[in-house]
This record gives sequence, structure tokens and C-alpha cells, in this order.
Amino acid sequence: MDGTERSRKSCAETDQAQQPMMELNGKDKSDSPSDRVTLKKEIGLLSACAIIIGNIIGSGIFISPKGVLEHAGSVGLSLIVWVCGGGICALGSMCYAELGVTIPKSGGDYSYVTEIFGGLVGFLLLWSAVLIMYPTTLAVIALTFSNYVLQPAFQNCVPPYLATRLLSTICILFLTWVNCSSVRWATRIQDVFTVAKLLALGLIIAVGLVQICRGHYDALRPSQAFEFTRDPSVGQIALAFLQASFAFSGWNFLNYVTEEVVEPRKNLPRAIYISIPLVTLVYTLTNIAYFSSMTPEELLASNAVAVTFGEKLLGVFSWVMPISVALSTFGGINGYLFTSSRLCFSGAREGHLPYLLAMIHLKNCTPIPALLVCCGATIVILCIGETHNLINYVSFINFLSYGVTIAGLLYYRWKRPNLLRPIKVSVLVPISYLVFWAVLLGFSLYSEPVVCVHWKNKPRCVYRVVGRMTCCCPSLIRQNDMLLSQPVSSTDKAE
Repeated sequence: MDGTERSRKSCAETDQAQQPMMELNGKDKSDSPSDRVTLKKEIGLLSACAIIIGNIIGSGIFISPKGVLEHAGSVGLSLIVWVCGGGICALGSMCYAELGVTIPKSGGDYSYVTEIFGGLVGFLLLWSAVLIMYPTTLAVIALTFSNYVLQPAFQNCVPPYLATRLLSTICILFLTWVNCSSVRWATRIQDVFTVAKLLALGLIIAVGLVQICRGHYDALRPSQAFEFTRDPSVGQIALAFLQASFAFSGWNFLNYVTEEVVEPRKNLPRAIYISIPLVTLVYTLTNIAYFSSMTPEELLASNAVAVTFGEKLLGVFSWVMPISVALSTFGGINGYLFTSSRLCFSGAREGHLPYLLAMIHLKNCTPIPALLVCCGATIVILCIGETHNLINYVSFINFLSYGVTIAGLLYYRWKRPNLLRPIKVSVLVPISYLVFWAVLLGFSLYSEPVVCVHWKNKPRCVYRVVGRMTCCCPSLIRQNDMLLSQPVSSTDKAE
């Protein structure tokens, strides 16, 4: 990848590493913008597709099929939910493509909402994302990773609580170190593990198609596919979509790293249009493969669908399934760390988070403080939640965030109709998404409140504590031969 040559700003010469830290109040020794350190443009089209696919395909396809079938009530309706779930994501991603090239800032939902609705709404969304959405999703993926890795050693029982938490923590710490060390390393891991997880799902699909060619598809026959275990209600169908939505979550994550994408006006929409249909096809075929060898009752009784599938069809090679799931979830953890840290970086740069989180490493051009905060928040949540409870905790907030952002697209068109929009989708696209969004949230059986406070007139002691933390932490890191630079932000935000 030749992203360095296309970078807007080369990341720091050797002699710059000797320059002292800029003052907390943002007043650089030389106020020239050319002396500031910025994130590098190193994400091309391939890596952009890998980020989207890698973030979507994580643990969801190995957890959600059971929940979708349970609430849909039949095989046929569950497959319709999977296809329609991909279609809804495609509608949302088209809206995000327009927002991404119209407001070309890293930070995704947060940056768009802040630009459109102002700081208060952006502040609320940011803190709900930092405290709930992304650490919780990371915890779910990490727990799935550890459960599948440990499953061969605990075939007849659930892996111990302490063992799963310890392995999950080790995985998160390792990938945090990788992301702190190099953007290129992180994107290479994402590329490799995205290919690996597609190959793993390709194995499931191939084995399932062989079963279908042999005539083993009773559960997929029209006469049986729509045999309902219960009369479907709108509420149950909404819950089925909510379960599927967890498997599709992450479709908007390329928008969190827009400033690091090479030629974003071209590569951002291209990556979205390639990735979403591909993931929808893979998910649908994977579920068809499951039903080619498992009855609905067997799938509902399984706690690890992919493992049960492997045990039934792969025989002595059934160990391939736990390894495949581990590869998939490992890449998912890396992708979520990469993108969620950029959200913290963008929020701190706007003054909605402590300014320490907007600092980037002078040599590596990585947002180390933001990565450490994401890592720490995830480890805390690992210790206090179970997988399925965490899924319920995060799904509602995810959809609320998507709905507010896409509603902002319509408002922004009314507010600034003459603004240049390199991509402009039909107004029916955001309206269709919002109608679905309103129905889904309206019929969901639970709601997680988000409590935040927009606190402007803070006591001076709060500023002093945050200021000292901002000054002291880079000094500690510098002892380990690192040097951090002040965030790219206005000079008066810390005052």
C-alpha cells in the first residue's frame, strides 16, 4: 500500500522527536499547522473493505442464528429476516456514504451528529458509545473468542469463568499493543483475518451445499420451512431483526476512520457497496448450510451452532470449527479496537472527552491514549457481564445511534441544501430506513436509558486534575522511548 505517499501530512521527521511537548492550552511553539502531527492516509480500497467485512463478521453469525430462529418461529421466516437485515444495512450504508463524503471527518456517527445538531447531541451520543456500545460489543466478541478456543479442552462442560476472562483479556491487550505500534500492522492483521474468516464461512457453506446436493434439505422444503412453532407477532419479528442486527453491526465503521482513507470520496462508497452485499450473501448461505444438516430443534438446543455443525458433518475434522470461529472473532476484536479508538480521538479533539485522548504518537501516528481507554473499558465490562445479556444491553443503543444519524441526513439537506454532496442518495432511502428503525424500536421489549450530563461550568479543580493527567501521562510514556504530540484542536478549547 502506498498510502504514505498520498498522505496529507507526513508523520514527523526525526528531529521533531526531540521537540518538547506543546503546552496544555494548545499554544504550539510555532502556530503553523504544518508542524502538527496528523493521522496518516494508509487505508486503500482493499483495507477499507477488510475493515467493514472484518467488523461485521465477528461473533454474530455464530451466536445470532439461534435467537433469530427462536423469535421468527420458522426456518423460512428466519431466512427472510437475514436477507432483509442485509437490505436494511445496505440502506443505512448508502446514507452513511453520503454523510462520509459530505462531512469528511473521522468519528462516524459522532462527527456527523455534532456537525448537524450541535455539541450537546454529539456529547450524549459520544458518551453512550464510549461507555456502552463499543466496549460492550468488544467484550461480546472477546468472550466468544475465548469460549471457542477453550471449548476443545472442556468438551463436556462450559469453560471456567476465570479462564474465559483471562484469555479474553490477553487477546485484547495483545491487539491493543499491535494497534499502538503501527497502523499498518493493524490493517495487515485485518486483511489477513478477514480472508481467514471468509474462508472459514466458505467451508461451512461448501459443506452445506454438498448436503443439499445429496438431498438433505428437509428443513428448507417450502412445505416445512414455514411451519411455525408459534403464531408470529410483530413484536417477535422485531426481536428477530434485533438479534440479526447484532450480527450485522459494524457496517458503519469505515466512517470512523475517514481521515485515514486514501481518496475517501471514491473508496468510501466503493468499499460499502462491495462489502454489504457480500456479507449479506455469506450470512444467508451460512444459515442455509446450518439448516441443511440440523433440524430447527437441534439448532435451538445448541449453545455453539458452528461446533454442532462441525461435529455432525466433519467427523475427525470437527476441530476446524472452533479454530475458524477463533480466527473470525480475533479479526473482529482488532477491527473494533481500531475504529472505536478513532471515535475517542475525534471526541477528545472536539473537547467532549479529556484532551489526553486526542494525542497521537509522534513516530507511529497512532492514538495510543484512546486505544488504552478502549482497552480498559472493555476489560472492565468483561468482568461484569455475560454474553447474551451484553447483546441485549448494546443492541438498542446501536439502533438508536443509527436512527439519530440518518435523521440528521434529512435535516442537513433541509438546513444546507446548496452544500456540495459528491454522493446524494434518493430521499426514499433514509425515509425507508427510519420507518424500519421506528417500528423496530417501537416493538422492542426493552429500553436501555442513557444518562449523561452536559457540564459546561466545571470547577477549576476539575480542569487542574485533567490538565495534570494530560501533562504527566505523556511524560511517563516518554520514559519508555515514546513521545506524544498535542491534538489537532483549536487553541482555546482547554482554557
